[in-house]
Amino acid sequence: MQSQLPLYPPEASNFAPHVDGLMVYITSICVFFAFAITCVIIYFFFKYHRKAPSAVGFPIHGDARLEAAWIIVPSILALTMFSWGAAVYVDYRHSPPDVLDIYVIGKQWMWKAQQPNGLKEINELHVPVGRNVRLTLASEDVIHDFFVPAFRVKMDVVPGHYNTMWFRPTKPGRYHFFCSQYCGTNHALMGGWVIVMEPTDYAEWLSGSGGAEANPVAAGEKLFADKACATCHLANGTGRAPSLSGVYGAKVLLADGTTVTADDAYIRESILQPNAKIVAGSQPLMPTFQGQLTEEQILALTAYIKSLQSQPVPAKGSGVAASSTGKK
Repeated sequence: MQSQLPLYPPEASNFAPHVDGLMVYITSICVFFAFAITCVIIYFFFKYHRKAPSAVGFPIHGDARLEAAWIIVPSILALTMFSWGAAVYVDYRHSPPDVLDIYVIGKQWMWKAQQPNGLKEINELHVPVGRNVRLTLASEDVIHDFFVPAFRVKMDVVPGHYNTMWFRPTKPGRYHFFCSQYCGTNHALMGGWVIVMEPTDYAEWLSGSGGAEANPVAAGEKLFADKACATCHLANGTGRAPSLSGVYGAKVLLADGTTVTADDAYIRESILQPNAKIVAGSQPLMPTFQGQLTEEQILALTAYIKSLQSQPVPAKGSGVAASSTGKK
């Protein structure tokens, strides 16, 4: 027996009930007014149609009360829709501090995910139920869009830029995800599954996956040495470029007097466009690594710089490899 498609996908995240509630509210109002207006039109059609060829209609001067109601009521309904939607959107765009960070890279035509311990997945994403999960999304070629219908979340994946999205799975199970932005010949095949597991099962799966062999911090440290970053970014701050110890998440003073938070996007931009944001007291000596590093390598370098957070920031400035001086 062939199973029937549900009217709605299952509600499997913290956002799903709110999004569905808003959609039911908007749809109900639209259906109500469509039905009411249709009924009035039909009623007026029969009541006021011309009953004799010589009949002449009489002028109608309107009613201020009706005009006021027709303005006020729709305005109130539209504002409630906007307020409800804005509340959901603001929550969606501001992830909580206690999140499980996972990187997702879109590429024609597959999705590559990297767990915190470095384990890499293709067209699958394992997450624990009841845990806030934040995805950092990047593209290696064209614009994609990561969409999980059961979670009611989606986000554009833009080349040359990081986007983030978060959710909290509420039900264990397997949930389909798609690319919802046309991205080429095999766009329709670019999908996979989110596997939501109990926390203990997820921890067991993660520990037994051999992810330690692909530890992103170790890979980033090797890249840091191979690309000669350590020749300029000395830990004690005496090199030609600022030290990276403790810089991740900190406020960095730039040469133009502004400040910027050293987050993932800043690190990426600094690696690929080193002259975009020059650290105060530094010179634009660092070469660009545009086209020399893959997104996965950039993520590994970012993970390594994050691991330096626990180290004290030396007195001689702070900054990220890419936005400062010297080689990377």
